[in-house]
Amino acid sequence: MAIADLSNVLNLFRGKDLSDAERESLFKEVLLMTLARASSSDAAIDPVEVSTVQKILKRDTGESFSESDIRLAARPALYQEAPFSKYLASVRKKLDAADRSAIVCALAEVIRSDTELSALEVDFFNMVAEALQATPAEVAGLVK
Repeated sequence: MAIADLSNVLNLFRGKDLSDAERESLFKEVLLMTLARASSSDAAIDPVEVSTVQKILKRDTGESFSESDIRLAARPALYQEAPFSKYLASVRKKLDAADRSAIVCALAEVIRSDTELSALEVDFFNMVAEALQATPAEVAGLVK
């Protein structure tokens, strides 16, 4: 999936209902954007985190993403128009409970992948969970 092809987000802003294929594509977009941002949430992109993001994306979407795709999606310039939390809030209603759970659990996996846990990473995790309005069961990975 090309990072520049975020057409599902545009459809959301237009209020269009998504087909199953579009919803699946949206899940991939949100997962990529969230995990990529997580890899830079503490201001340093750790190669271990990038590798973990690649493995999770392959596992959860079946698609391969290059290191440059992930670094591009992590760039703060993408979020100058609207904060990332606003992006997540705008898509949460189109994601089901299993999607939200998968995103939050994958995010925790990325954050735990390097040797140190920073306050910035914890803040980012909390922001994502709140923006997606993930329930405690979804955060705990109990929803499939």
